Amino acid sequence: MRGDELRAEKFYLDALDYYDAALKKEPDSPSLYNRKGICELLLQRWGESKKDFERAIKANRQFADAYNNLGVVEYERRKYRAAIKQYQRAIRLRVDASSYYSNLGAAYFSKKEYAKAVMVYAHALQLDPDVFERTSRAGVSAQIPSPEDRARYDYVMAKLYAQYGATDRSLEHLRRAMEEGYKGIDNVYKDKEFTALRKDPRFGQLMASRPAAIPN
Repeated sequence: MRGDELRAEKFYLDALDYYDAALKKEPDSPSLYNRKGICELLLQRWGESKKDFERAIKANRQFADAYNNLGVVEYERRKYRAAIKQYQRAIRLRVDASSYYSNLGAAYFSKKEYAKAVMVYAHALQLDPDVFERTSRAGVSAQIPSPEDRARYDYVMAKLYAQYGATDRSLEHLRRAMEEGYKGIDNVYKDKEFTALRKDPRFGQLMASRPAAIPN
């Protein structure tokens, strides 16, 4: 418990000390190895975190969070195919975990398999409309790496939120897409997902103001 508190306070090295102490009393605990792996991952110690997640899986082959987190390690190392494999394993064990789908979508996005990414993101939103607004406590959420992908990502998210009627979030992601210099921004006038949004006065105001792209 103290290790979890320290991890929440971002004292990752101190948290590791407590997890190591706990492992001396419970050396085969998959949960403790998973907690250690998350700390190592947040410290960008890819090799150590991978070993910890693999130990967690060895101790419990049905530990979905460990597969998901191992996928995040592969994702951060830009091994997207390997990340997808681990995310899919996690999903087979927990089909209702929206964060796994959001991570899988990020991996597809980074491979530029946009159709698959959109499909997976849509399913994540169906499971949890707030999935992209929070971080899983047991697992780790992946990020979109490059500025170019980030701009496209925000446009895709604007479309998905518009499709589900989440107007405020759609407008926010649309603004971000423009600030990040998304080149296909004029598609907002013809993409069917934005049909209802285009009737909102705030949409007209946003497009009239045209936020300038922020240099990277």
